[in-house]
Amino acid sequence: MRDKEFCRLCPRECGVDRSEKTGFCRSGNEIRVAKAMLHQWEEPCISGTEGSGAIFFSGCSLRCVFCQNYAISAQNFGQDISANHLARIMLNLQDSGAHNINLVNPTHFVKQIMQALSMVKDRLTIPVVYNCGGYEKIETIKSLDGYVDIYLPDFKYFNNEIAKRYSAAPDYFERASSSIGEMIQQTGPLQFNGNLLTKGVIIRHMVLPMQYRDSIKIVEYIAKTYPRDCFLLSLLSQYTPMHRAAEFPEINRCITSFEYETVCRRAEELHLDGFIQKRQAADKAYTPIFDLSGI
Repeated sequence: MRDKEFCRLCPRECGVDRSEKTGFCRSGNEIRVAKAMLHQWEEPCISGTEGSGAIFFSGCSLRCVFCQNYAISAQNFGQDISANHLARIMLNLQDSGAHNINLVNPTHFVKQIMQALSMVKDRLTIPVVYNCGGYEKIETIKSLDGYVDIYLPDFKYFNNEIAKRYSAAPDYFERASSSIGEMIQQTGPLQFNGNLLTKGVIIRHMVLPMQYRDSIKIVEYIAKTYPRDCFLLSLLSQYTPMHRAAEFPEINRCITSFEYETVCRRAEELHLDGFIQKRQAADKAYTPIFDLSGI
């Protein structure tokens, strides 16, 4: 008889035996994937010239009302695959010219992902990217030491009331700030091969409508907290009202030039290195079509 496993991978710690029912993340034990592709729209040092080998996982431990990938995060579109199958996808992406393996929203499948990575460790010669929403447990991030080369976390909110309203995560700041600290501790100073990042952390922040003051607090916190040689900051202007955004009138629009430029200016004043996304990125065309291709 199989021993029950009570999932506590993410800060929700819902304690569900995912072999019997889905957890808060809407996921069972089987890896669920919606698309694998050469992704050209990540930061330049991730996408490079040939693209990042992105694998989009279904389900999510957050409940972002504005999620641009809601078809897979909330509606759980995807196909169940084995760890063996996931390992083959990684190798196929590498053979297709991918600069890295980009695990998009992987938290709730960490154990299966580590199993797949163990299968290909002698054949995978490109970095592994852990691309997440920042809402992580330190213990889970620690378990990835030796498996992940680049962390690509969001740092969504400074104010937990905002995090609670838009992502149902009233402890978001504490979780994100501490987990990003652990990511930086693991990877150390940034390392490059030419223009491509091979080791380190890129902290992403997407500016939301009406919340540029919260964004400034995040930028200031990052500047004073983390060692400058260990991370890049990526400011995103791509917010587009999708999913349930219409239920929240204050965010049911794109951001203004004033909101975005105010945050960018503060980051520049603090001499933070990284990337500033162009304003025209606020377009649904930048959201992948999830069609099970590449699986």
